[in-house]
Amino acid sequence: METSTFALWALSTVLIVVGLAGTVLPVLPGTAFVLGGIVLGAWIDDFTRVGYLVLGFIAALAVLAWVLEYVAGLLGARKAGASRLALVGAAVGTVVGLFMGLVGVLFMPLVGAAIGEYLARRDEKNAVKVGVATWLGILAGMLAKVVLAFMMVGLFIGALLV
Repeated sequence: METSTFALWALSTVLIVVGLAGTVLPVLPGTAFVLGGIVLGAWIDDFTRVGYLVLGFIAALAVLAWVLEYVAGLLGARKAGASRLALVGAAVGTVVGLFMGLVGVLFMPLVGAAIGEYLARRDEKNAVKVGVATWLGILAGMLAKVVLAFMMVGLFIGALLV
């Protein structure tokens, strides 16, 4: 294998590994990196083992992961009857959480949604309920994103090996 081909495969691998880490670290666009690494790997191989059909399916999984990531938190909030202010609070909590490390990323959306709901309705019990429901939705979306990212990688490796 020539040096440039080896370097491209190394870059493909790094993109995929960073992407997998990015599925749980919201600072990184995880599924986009995974998809980019897979497309690069397919291109290096001249799309012989990983063809356009497989890439299309993998790209569809990436789109599904992006949609689920955003919709899951909203569904959790809606199910609990969240106000618009609670949704804004969850978004602000997510952004603030980015600067607080993994614990902030995991829990600040809950805090933001609860504060937003409390400001909207002045009901502590409902604010906690909305915060927890929003948080559970966000965690479900993150779990779905992780599972889909590993499915993408599994399909890619399977296509390379077959």
